[in-house]
Amino acid sequence: MLDSSAPIGIFDSGIGGMTVASAVTRLLPNENTIYFGDTAHLPYGDKSTASIQAYSIKICNMLLQQNCKLILIACNSASAAAFELVREYVGSKAKVLNVIDPVVDYIKEHYDGKTVGLIGTKQTVLSNVYKKKVDALDKNIHLKSLATPLLAPMIEEGFFDNNISESIIDSYLSDPSLDAIEALILGCTHYPLIKNQICKYYENDVEILDTSEIVAHSLRAWLEQHYLVNEKGTGKRQFYVSDYTLSFEQSTNIFFGQQIQLEHYPLWE
Repeated sequence: MLDSSAPIGIFDSGIGGMTVASAVTRLLPNENTIYFGDTAHLPYGDKSTASIQAYSIKICNMLLQQNCKLILIACNSASAAAFELVREYVGSKAKVLNVIDPVVDYIKEHYDGKTVGLIGTKQTVLSNVYKKKVDALDKNIHLKSLATPLLAPMIEEGFFDNNISESIIDSYLSDPSLDAIEALILGCTHYPLIKNQICKYYENDVEILDTSEIVAHSLRAWLEQHYLVNEKGTGKRQFYVSDYTLSFEQSTNIFFGQQIQLEHYPLWE
């Protein structure tokens, strides 16, 4: 039996999952959350499936030790590579959610018969997980995908909202494989940080799907459905990293608008 007062565990390779974590805390301010950034192994997008699975199981083991009622894989690469394995590993100890299924459900409701673009890491795009799920909807939705491997490390290094990032973004979005799309899925949790620049490129002609908001609403709906919303929680937030970096701490402070204490938790020591 899951406890409504137990925390929500959220993990990603780095700062990208912070976009989801901040959306969750805005929507559910009383929930206690534990965030794990696997900074020792970022980015996940260019790692093998086996490596991502190994990292994910290690992190989930740590989150289970913290008695999390729900674990959100706040990373598209890990959602694509490790969700089924993690769900089997966790079993009935906690609910496991990913960041792909809520977006596919959203596409199903809003884009019947339309052409939708997807940008993400190599791991996410080459896995074809989005295409398989969208095709299975049988809604005549045409998905056009493009791997954009420079974007996540660029964001991790703090290069967004400047000329360098704008040049790289424009180069990717002008790729012919994204021609004639009506909406664009930001298929990496880092990408909401460059949403404004992407909107600027498309001049509001293409709807940009901020997956962090979609995922947060899906998570809340699941908690409500199972009577697991923490109504009386203090909104305590804990942050762990597998490798401490000053840039990660600074980014965390920006996301949450306050000084955040990072705790170092090596996965293999």
